[in-house]
Amino acid sequence: MGQKGTATRVRILAAAQELIETGGYFSAGLNQVIAVSGAPRGSLYFHFPDGKDQLVGESVRRAGQAMGAAFEGMAESSASVAEFVEGVLRHLGDRLEESGWQKGCPVATVALEMAAASDPLQQACSEVYASWTAALRARLDGRQDADDLAVTILALIEGALLLAKAHRSREPLDRVAGRLATLLR
Repeated sequence: MGQKGTATRVRILAAAQELIETGGYFSAGLNQVIAVSGAPRGSLYFHFPDGKDQLVGESVRRAGQAMGAAFEGMAESSASVAEFVEGVLRHLGDRLEESGWQKGCPVATVALEMAAASDPLQQACSEVYASWTAALRARLDGRQDADDLAVTILALIEGALLLAKAHRSREPLDRVAGRLATLLR
Protein backbone atom coordinates (compact mmCIF):
# COMPACT_ATOMS: atom_id res chain seq x y z
CA MET A 1 0.00 0.00 0.00
CA GLY A 2 1.32 3.41 -0.93
CA GLN A 3 1.72 6.41 1.30
CA LYS A 4 -1.59 7.90 0.13
CA GLY A 5 -3.44 4.64 0.81
CA THR A 6 -1.93 4.40 4.27
CA ALA A 7 -2.89 8.00 5.02
CA THR A 8 -6.47 7.35 3.90
CA ARG A 9 -6.68 4.21 6.05
CA VAL A 10 -5.38 6.14 9.08
CA ARG A 11 -7.94 8.93 8.49
CA ILE A 12 -10.77 6.37 8.34
CA LEU A 13 -9.59 4.70 11.55
CA ALA A 14 -9.22 8.05 13.32
CA ALA A 15 -12.72 9.11 12.27
CA ALA A 16 -14.21 5.82 13.44
CA GLN A 17 -12.34 6.05 16.73
CA GLU A 18 -13.58 9.60 17.36
CA LEU A 19 -17.18 8.65 16.58
CA ILE A 20 -17.02 5.53 18.74
CA GLU A 21 -15.47 7.32 21.69
CA THR A 22 -17.99 10.15 21.66
CA GLY A 23 -21.13 8.22 20.78
CA GLY A 24 -20.53 4.48 20.79
CA TYR A 25 -20.72 1.77 18.17
CA PHE A 26 -24.06 2.86 16.74
CA SER A 27 -22.98 6.47 16.17
CA ALA A 28 -20.12 5.25 13.98
CA GLY A 29 -22.16 4.36 10.94
CA LEU A 30 -20.25 3.95 7.71
CA ASN A 31 -21.80 7.11 6.26
CA GLN A 32 -20.71 9.07 9.33
CA VAL A 33 -17.18 7.65 9.11
CA ILE A 34 -16.97 8.62 5.44
CA ALA A 35 -18.23 12.14 6.21
CA VAL A 36 -15.84 12.71 9.11
CA SER A 37 -12.80 11.17 7.40
CA GLY A 38 -13.41 12.73 4.00
CA ALA A 39 -12.45 9.40 2.43
CA PRO A 40 -14.22 8.06 -0.64
CA ARG A 41 -16.72 5.26 0.03
CA GLY A 42 -14.66 2.87 -2.09
CA SER A 43 -11.62 3.42 0.13
CA LEU A 44 -13.57 2.37 3.19
CA TYR A 45 -14.56 -0.91 1.56
CA PHE A 46 -11.05 -1.40 0.13
CA HIS A 47 -9.35 -1.02 3.52
CA PHE A 48 -12.07 -2.78 5.54
CA PRO A 49 -13.56 -5.44 3.26
CA ASP A 50 -15.20 -7.23 6.19
CA GLY A 51 -17.28 -4.16 6.98
CA LYS A 52 -18.09 -2.18 10.06
CA ASP A 53 -17.04 -4.74 12.66
CA GLN A 54 -13.58 -4.97 11.11
CA LEU A 55 -13.31 -1.17 11.13
CA VAL A 56 -14.52 -0.88 14.72
CA GLY A 57 -12.31 -3.75 15.89
CA GLU A 58 -9.23 -2.15 14.39
CA SER A 59 -10.23 1.23 15.83
CA VAL A 60 -10.55 -0.32 19.30
CA ARG A 61 -7.13 -1.95 18.96
CA ARG A 62 -5.62 1.32 17.71
CA ALA A 63 -7.12 3.26 20.63
CA GLY A 64 -5.93 0.59 23.04
CA GLN A 65 -2.38 0.78 21.70
CA ALA A 66 -2.37 4.58 21.93
CA MET A 67 -3.62 4.48 25.50
CA GLY A 68 -1.11 1.75 26.33
CA ALA A 69 1.73 3.87 24.93
CA ALA A 70 0.62 6.83 27.04
CA PHE A 71 0.52 4.61 30.12
CA GLU A 72 3.98 3.25 29.30
CA GLY A 73 5.37 6.78 29.29
CA MET A 74 3.74 7.46 32.65
CA ALA A 75 5.11 4.23 34.08
CA GLU A 76 8.66 5.14 33.08
CA SER A 77 8.46 8.50 34.81
CA SER A 78 6.75 7.23 37.98
CA ALA A 79 8.70 6.37 41.11
CA SER A 80 6.16 3.79 42.31
CA VAL A 81 3.17 1.77 41.19
CA ALA A 82 0.92 3.98 43.30
CA GLU A 83 2.27 7.10 41.59
CA PHE A 84 1.81 5.46 38.18
CA VAL A 85 -1.83 4.50 38.85
CA GLU A 86 -2.55 7.97 40.22
CA GLY A 87 -1.08 9.44 37.02
CA VAL A 88 -3.22 7.16 34.86
CA LEU A 89 -6.38 8.22 36.70
CA ARG A 90 -5.41 11.90 36.45
CA HIS A 91 -4.74 11.51 32.70
CA LEU A 92 -8.05 9.75 32.12
CA GLY A 93 -9.89 12.34 34.21
CA ASP A 94 -8.31 15.19 32.23
CA ARG A 95 -9.25 13.48 28.96
CA LEU A 96 -12.81 12.90 30.10
CA GLU A 97 -13.32 16.42 31.41
CA GLU A 98 -11.71 18.09 28.36
CA SER A 99 -14.04 16.13 26.06
CA GLY A 100 -17.14 17.41 27.84
CA TRP A 101 -17.54 14.08 29.67
CA GLN A 102 -17.71 12.08 26.43
CA LYS A 103 -14.35 10.30 26.17
CA GLY A 104 -13.97 7.80 28.95
CA CYS A 105 -12.37 4.50 28.13
CA PRO A 106 -11.93 4.01 24.36
CA VAL A 107 -12.84 0.32 24.72
CA ALA A 108 -15.62 0.21 27.30
CA THR A 109 -18.46 1.51 25.15
CA VAL A 110 -17.85 -1.07 22.43
CA ALA A 111 -17.44 -3.80 25.05
CA LEU A 112 -20.74 -2.86 26.70
CA GLU A 113 -22.66 -2.45 23.44
CA MET A 114 -21.28 -5.23 21.26
CA ALA A 115 -19.25 -7.90 23.10
CA ALA A 116 -22.29 -10.16 23.46
CA ALA A 117 -23.37 -9.67 19.85
CA SER A 118 -20.11 -9.76 17.88
CA ASP A 119 -17.31 -12.26 18.40
CA PRO A 120 -14.75 -10.14 16.49
CA LEU A 121 -15.52 -7.07 18.60
CA GLN A 122 -15.52 -9.09 21.81
CA GLN A 123 -12.10 -10.41 20.81
CA ALA A 124 -10.76 -6.92 20.05
CA CYS A 125 -11.96 -5.59 23.43
CA SER A 126 -10.59 -8.64 25.23
CA GLU A 127 -7.17 -8.23 23.59
CA VAL A 128 -6.90 -4.59 24.64
CA TYR A 129 -7.97 -5.28 28.21
CA ALA A 130 -5.56 -8.25 28.39
CA SER A 131 -2.68 -6.05 27.19
CA TRP A 132 -3.49 -3.39 29.80
CA THR A 133 -3.75 -6.04 32.52
CA ALA A 134 -0.39 -7.48 31.47
CA ALA A 135 1.19 -4.01 31.61
CA LEU A 136 -0.19 -3.48 35.11
CA ARG A 137 0.98 -6.93 36.16
CA ALA A 138 4.49 -6.10 34.94
CA ARG A 139 4.50 -2.98 37.16
CA LEU A 140 3.57 -5.16 40.12
CA ASP A 141 6.54 -7.47 39.55
CA GLY A 142 7.50 -9.37 42.63
CA ARG A 143 4.13 -9.20 44.38
CA GLN A 144 2.49 -12.53 45.04
CA ASP A 145 -0.92 -11.11 44.25
CA ALA A 146 0.15 -9.35 41.01
CA ASP A 147 -2.38 -11.18 38.78
CA ASP A 148 -5.36 -10.45 41.02
CA LEU A 149 -4.21 -6.95 41.82
CA ALA A 150 -3.75 -6.03 38.13
CA VAL A 151 -7.34 -7.08 37.36
CA THR A 152 -8.60 -5.26 40.45
CA ILE A 153 -6.83 -2.04 39.48
CA LEU A 154 -8.18 -2.16 35.92
CA ALA A 155 -11.71 -2.90 37.16
CA LEU A 156 -11.55 0.01 39.61
CA ILE A 157 -10.28 2.37 36.91
CA GLU A 158 -13.01 1.30 34.47
CA GLY A 159 -15.70 1.62 37.14
CA ALA A 160 -14.41 5.03 38.22
CA LEU A 161 -14.46 6.24 34.60
CA LEU A 162 -18.05 5.09 34.18
CA LEU A 163 -19.14 6.81 37.39
CA ALA A 164 -17.21 9.99 36.54
CA LYS A 165 -18.91 10.10 33.15
CA ALA A 166 -22.36 9.47 34.64
CA HIS A 167 -21.89 12.10 37.37
CA ARG A 168 -19.87 14.49 35.20
CA SER A 169 -17.47 14.71 38.07
CA ARG A 170 -13.87 13.71 38.76
CA GLU A 171 -14.78 12.70 42.29
CA PRO A 172 -15.05 8.93 41.57
CA LEU A 173 -11.61 9.01 39.92
CA ASP A 174 -10.11 10.89 42.87
CA ARG A 175 -11.64 8.50 45.39
CA VAL A 176 -10.38 5.44 43.52
CA ALA A 177 -6.93 7.03 43.22
CA GLY A 178 -6.86 7.49 46.99
CA ARG A 179 -7.95 3.93 47.72
CA LEU A 180 -5.51 2.46 45.22
CA ALA A 181 -2.66 4.52 46.68
CA THR A 182 -3.44 3.01 50.08
CA LEU A 183 -3.74 -0.50 48.63
CA LEU A 184 -0.48 -0.26 46.71
CA ARG A 185 1.69 1.14 49.49
